[in-house]
Amino acid sequence: MIRVLIVDDQEIISRGLSMILSLENDIEVVGLAKNGSESIKLVKKHLPDIVLMDIRMPLLSGIEAIKIIKRDFKSVKIIILTTFSDDEYIYDGIKNGASGYLLKDTEPSEISKAIRIVYNGGATFEPNVALKLASEFSKVSSEIKDTTVLSDKIKNKDNLEEVFTSRELDIVKLITEGKNNSEIAKDLFISEGTVKNNITRILNKLELRDRTQLAIYALKRNLV
Repeated sequence: MIRVLIVDDQEIISRGLSMILSLENDIEVVGLAKNGSESIKLVKKHLPDIVLMDIRMPLLSGIEAIKIIKRDFKSVKIIILTTFSDDEYIYDGIKNGASGYLLKDTEPSEISKAIRIVYNGGATFEPNVALKLASEFSKVSSEIKDTTVLSDKIKNKDNLEEVFTSRELDIVKLITEGKNNSEIAKDLFISEGTVKNNITRILNKLELRDRTQLAIYALKRNLV
């Protein structure tokens, strides 16, 4: 059962999401919070698997809450809730550890799908927003080191084989499609352990932190 905490200062939205998710057999809503401060208390109390986090809230913003939750509860995964796909704070949320975002008017089936993807180690975001995020990340050398020797080798698709194995490239492509480790393993007819080992090698080669940054990097560099 995937345990979900919903955080939004608009009660009609949080209750609506709760009703939608309650129809899923594998998802349990463990609590509703009205602001970032309350979300931290409920995370400590319930230790949910996933937090659906609004960004703009009173008392403590979603961004500040994300920072604290990812610092103190590293296993908890966070999906940003936003009204607009061009919300300037999406970047801040991803940078501080969120695994993607959902628009508040997303179709119910897509919401539950996104929760499962993130629960299983994936990330959820639209390609156009990913490209914007990539542009932002490229400005922050401490987060994504585009100035490394390895990164400088990767100019285009023609020399990818100098850096990555064909298996690693297949995995990068599937990650950019939002697939989790289990789905990647099935698609490539390999074990989840092999997928994890390959992802670790890819991240080490590029000096990236996680698969979200990897997906953004790949889209920015047009690697897939």
